[in-house]
Amino acid sequence: MTVILLILFYLFVPALILILCRNNKIINKIGAIIIAYITGLIIGNIGILPENVYNIQDTFVSVIIPLALPLLLITSNFRQWVKTSGKTVISLILGIISVILPIVSGYFLFGKHIDEANKVSGMLVGVYTGGTPNLASIATALDVKPETYIMTHTYDMAIGAVFLLIVMTFGQKFFGFILPPYKPVGIYTDEENIKNEGTDYLRAFDKINLIRTLISFGISIVIFAISFGISQLFPKESLMLVIILSITTLSLAVSFLPNIHKLHTSFDLGMYFILIFSIIVASMADIAKMNLTDIYLFSFIAMVVIGSLFIHVLLSAIFKIDVDNVLIVSTALTCSPPFVPVVAGALKNKEIIIVGIMVGIVGYAIGNYMGISMALILKGFTP
Repeated sequence: MTVILLILFYLFVPALILILCRNNKIINKIGAIIIAYITGLIIGNIGILPENVYNIQDTFVSVIIPLALPLLLITSNFRQWVKTSGKTVISLILGIISVILPIVSGYFLFGKHIDEANKVSGMLVGVYTGGTPNLASIATALDVKPETYIMTHTYDMAIGAVFLLIVMTFGQKFFGFILPPYKPVGIYTDEENIKNEGTDYLRAFDKINLIRTLISFGISIVIFAISFGISQLFPKESLMLVIILSITTLSLAVSFLPNIHKLHTSFDLGMYFILIFSIIVASMADIAKMNLTDIYLFSFIAMVVIGSLFIHVLLSAIFKIDVDNVLIVSTALTCSPPFVPVVAGALKNKEIIIVGIMVGIVGYAIGNYMGISMALILKGFTP
């Protein structure tokens, strides 16, 4: 597959997936997001991608999410979210507790078999409260060996894929047996945009909606450009945090402008970009390179990812936090903000996107502090 064909594939296959969802009840029930991930995994592992593909994929991923986030947020009702954000704060606190408990337990269970166990624990706190930027910055701050960092990051990505599979497929129904259902709060009030079905996203390209879509895309480009400019004033290691924070702030500010909510295809275009992102990320996963050379490290990370999800669910059941809120907060903490719209799309609940983005930003901000502190604290204890 040539580079040009690959780019065209990434751009237009989501449209084909949405057409299939529109015309096939079974495929629509599976969901466009999951189909996109499966498509990406297949393409990435059958040996047809060009050798220099990583740079293209990385560039796409770096651009597509900053463009998608404004499109997803500018038509939201931030005032309404603030009025109902109490449970989100509780869910965030429960989520952080749910991450720390298995990390501390795993340190004492597997630590004696893992090189630099306290530093690995610190990196895991950082990556599962913030994201990959926190993982990298904590590794630098703690002077982690390159091989330790690479193995930790590799296993994190592999197990993170399993986490996403759980959350996007049966998680909502399974955990819904003990958690209450989500109750809409009116974050999106446009009547044409209330129901978040996968087959609706092509609406952005309908002739009657094209002007609205182009205006929305133009606003997104401006917000991204301003945010990127702001990020250049900060250290390189803070680049992603500053960009995400700036985009979110500017997008929410724009949402207060008169008539902005008439751009009802903005969300549809944003979700189309999320489908592109899903295919690209999945195609970057090389299954052949996954190995279990360090079974103890793999087990440690698996215990943290899967354990934190189940602990979060159990704690949330006590506080009566709804299932969608729990899943999106867990996603924001475990996988970082770019995956929030992906999971929200799979859950067919657009209102929780703003919840996940806010939680993810808080996670980015506190991840380094918590991770480094955890590593230093555990250093004083023999596993």
